[in-house]
Amino acid sequence: MTTQLLFAGFGGQGLLFAGKFLAYAGLIEGRQVSWLPSYGPEMRGGTANCSVILSDEPIGSPIVLAPDILIAMNLPSYRKFEPMVKPNGVLLVDSALIGEQSARQDISAYYIPATQLASDENMPGLANMILTGKLLSVSPLLKQETIPAAMAKTVPARKQALLEQNLRAIALGRAA
Repeated sequence: MTTQLLFAGFGGQGLLFAGKFLAYAGLIEGRQVSWLPSYGPEMRGGTANCSVILSDEPIGSPIVLAPDILIAMNLPSYRKFEPMVKPNGVLLVDSALIGEQSARQDISAYYIPATQLASDENMPGLANMILTGKLLSVSPLLKQETIPAAMAKTVPARKQALLEQNLRAIALGRAA
């Protein structure tokens, strides 16, 4: 089975981190993995997206043109990529930042006020992981026991204090 994911929004929202987390989890589970970041020339606030492919077979190309799963964290990205989600795909939207809802009947759409939840829970900057947690609750993408090991691999050594907060954000997203 092959699953193609696209994380899209502005730079600084942690999209590349979330994609890297899923890629490490795939590696831990022995799957074929592709992680391809893409961002505009701006340091923060510019466009950013990240393509991740998890597969049981070799991956021919890292480019995701029609994602099975889209996580959208800003309106321009939502408008650009929502039409590209495959039929029967999954759309996850940060509804605290995006006021629109998909009219498509051929996808499963979830609207989570991730940025607001992160703020309310004193976890600024972890809306990305709240959305990732929701993704993991609606899609059998990863084994539950893989999550802590993948997060430990993803969080840099100098920021190990954030490990538990990231895991807490995933749990919050699962419950959302």
